[in-house]
Order: sequence, then C-alpha cells, then structure tokens
Amino acid sequence: MTQPLITTAQLAAHLGDPNLRNYDCTTYNEPVPPGSDVPYRAVPGDKTFAAGHIPGADFLDLQGEFSDTSAQQLFMMAGVPQLGAAFGRHGADASKTIVLYSIGTMMWSTRFWWMLRSLGLDAQVLDGGFDKWKDEGRPVETGAPKGYPATTFKAAPRAGLFVDKTTVKARIGDSSTVIVNALGPQFHQGLEPSRYGRPGRVPGSVNVPAATLAKADKTLTTLADAEAKFAAQGVTRDKNVICYCGGGISATIDLLMLTQLGYDKLTLYDASMGEWARDPALPIETD
Repeated sequence: MTQPLITTAQLAAHLGDPNLRNYDCTTYNEPVPPGSDVPYRAVPGDKTFAAGHIPGADFLDLQGEFSDTSAQQLFMMAGVPQLGAAFGRHGADASKTIVLYSIGTMMWSTRFWWMLRSLGLDAQVLDGGFDKWKDEGRPVETGAPKGYPATTFKAAPRAGLFVDKTTVKARIGDSSTVIVNALGPQFHQGLEPSRYGRPGRVPGSVNVPAATLAKADKTLTTLADAEAKFAAQGVTRDKNVICYCGGGISATIDLLMLTQLGYDKLTLYDASMGEWARDPALPIETD
C-alpha cells in the first residue's frame, strides 16, 4: 500500500516527474444567515490557488465537481461515474503518482484521499499542506490551473468505506464497534449551539477531535501521540471504527491517522451531524 503521507521534501524532489499529479483541494466554509438550510457556504479555493500554488499543480473543486450536488448536505460522496469522469478530466488514474494538498487545514486533502481510496486508488497527502511548503520557502507558482492531460479513470471500488445513518444507528451499543466523533469537545458534549442542528453527538460515540491530531506547523502529530489519543477513547484494532464529524470532512484526518497506525476496519459516516442533528427520529446525546 502507498504510504498516505508525503513530506514537503519528498514532494520537492519529485516536482519534475512527468508521472506526478499534484492537486490543490482547498475549500473554504463561509457563514450563512441564521435559519439557512445549510450550515455554511462552500467556496472553492480557486482564488487562493491563483495567488499561489505548488508549481505544476491543478485545482480540484470538491463541492462543484466531486460531490453529489443533488443531496441536501454539502460534500456528499458522488456516484462512481461522476467521480471517475471528474478525476479523468483532471488527469488522474492508477498509473500516476497522486499528491493532494490544501491550505489552512489538511482536511480537504484527506477528504479527497479517502474518496480516492474508496475508488481503489491510494493517493498521498502532503503533510502540512501548502502552509508548510510556503513557510519553508519552496517555489510557488501563480495563475490559473493549466491542468493535466485527460485520462480514462478506471475505478475499482472498495466496499464499506462510507456508511449511512441506518448503519450508524444499528451500530449504537454494538460492542464490536466504536463510533468516533472528530468535532471539538464542546460540540461533542453539546455545550455549545451547533450549526448542524440539535447540539450533541451520536449516542455512545467517543471524541478524538481532528484538531488535536495536528501540530502548530499544520503537520500531523506523531504516530505514538495519535495512538495514545485513540487508545484513551477505547479505539482498538479489533473494533469496527466509524468516524464522523459535521460534514464528513475533518473526520478523514482521523481516518488517515488510523490508517497510518495499521487499523483496517474503518469507515466514514458521510452525512455526519449535518444529517444526524437535523433528523428528530435519530437519537442524540449530550453531557
């Protein structure tokens, strides 16, 4: 299996590789008026891409091209035909070395990593993202994306990497499963109002916030530290692990760390609290 993380030094050494496909995956969540049907507005990071990006990179618009725009929730996983066509337009396929990065937080690149993984392709995420790349004084290019030659993306879907609310509800109280909330503790405990709907968490879920898995320089924490954080919440290798967050984005940081640690029974509740908190038929728990 391809290692899910790549360092800035490793990427810099391969910038001239004709087989490299490097993608900026940045999205920004902007506030919406109270009472809106969505918790935030998804804005693609094309402007910050134009202002500066890793030389040769292309830009991927998560909500615009790579999500099910007919769904009520933002960022819902699209069908294989849509995703295959979109990745093919951007020159991605199994014969290429695919590196994903984002600005501000790695969660946008880890989301694409998990999506590609579900389609049978093991990509790599740039540890620390564009922030670390810039901080190190590495080369930066400006302007609109030039893109890569189109390919035919042949998906080899892996089952079970995404689950829905029915599966999550059925696993509550199941001793073979641990459900992990990647949101901050104040939201996990229901101590603050939630932009997703009812405050609180999926009953019985434990809390390993994605934010606690990153260091000040935006790189991910050490494997030993991550292992300790998950173990403290009862996340062990014999368990089936379901991760969730607000919109199925930051939870993919948890999933990447767990993959690095050798866990293999992993899945993502795609709609997460954006669906769960708004459905009065689903149970919710607070402290």
